[in-house]
Amino acid sequence: MVEIYVRQNNVDQALRALKKKLQNEGILREMKARDHYEKPSERRVREAGEAVRRVRKLARKRAQMEGLIPGKPKKPRHGR
Repeated sequence: MVEIYVRQNNVDQALRALKKKLQNEGILREMKARDHYEKPSERRVREAGEAVRRVRKLARKRAQMEGLIPGKPKKPRHGR
């Protein structure tokens, strides 16, 4: 169960936190998937594409950690 607390009547911040939690838990993706029927062949193609993206992302992160390619510059965080 997802719980979000509204602090100091800041509903916008609570809404952002809720959306982030739902996205991290995959609830938004599942809702979107259940909205329309997906043929089994389309599902296989989508899942294969997701697997390729995961492998490429992992390889890119490893290459950045080993210093083979430059990493993204970190954005400065203001006010935190």
